[in-house]
Amino acid sequence: MMHHKFLQIISAFVFLIFSQTAAYAAEAFTFDHSHSYVLFKIKHFGFSDQVGKWYIYGQVTLDKDKPENSKVVATIKLNDLVTGLPELDKHLKEKNFFNVPQFPTATFVSDKVDVINDKSAKVRGMLTMRGVSKPVVLDVTLNKVGLNPVTEQNTVGFNAKTMLKRSDFGMTSFLPGLSDEVEINISVEANQPKANQTKEKVGTDHVS
Repeated sequence: MMHHKFLQIISAFVFLIFSQTAAYAAEAFTFDHSHSYVLFKIKHFGFSDQVGKWYIYGQVTLDKDKPENSKVVATIKLNDLVTGLPELDKHLKEKNFFNVPQFPTATFVSDKVDVINDKSAKVRGMLTMRGVSKPVVLDVTLNKVGLNPVTEQNTVGFNAKTMLKRSDFGMTSFLPGLSDEVEINISVEANQPKANQTKEKVGTDHVS
């Protein structure tokens, strides 16, 4: 009888510890590839702004109790570049620019999040492209955290922007006519697999 009671107490204790740990654990969300992209804009000899786009892959880990501990990892398959002009796509994938045959991907891995308020943060990390890694700061705006009415998955959406110098990554062709500074705009929807969703569905528009 005493042995049975002891096992009940231990089981209850283990369940309590596990439940509390799960409640405060950070949650992982996978990028929805069809709704997550990077858009670049560059000045073309001062006459016009030219743009290109990639749909991207990645994961964001949200710590709602300590948002400064949140993380993001993103991958761009550079061969997926779309400008709307097939000949320009081919040109930009060649050695003078992205050199896709030698460097098929670019990656961003965050290493610090500076929370500004419940809607915005500066996300710092390393961008690796063409074999070169450089620190980058993203100005991030949280759009929404909630249940996606189409997929019925917990979803987080955010926008981000930054400026890069292409020469930092070895792309120096046609400088300075083709501008060195490149404007980057990012938009992401990331979903939590249904199997991993907490019983209490997310229904707020912020993480803090």
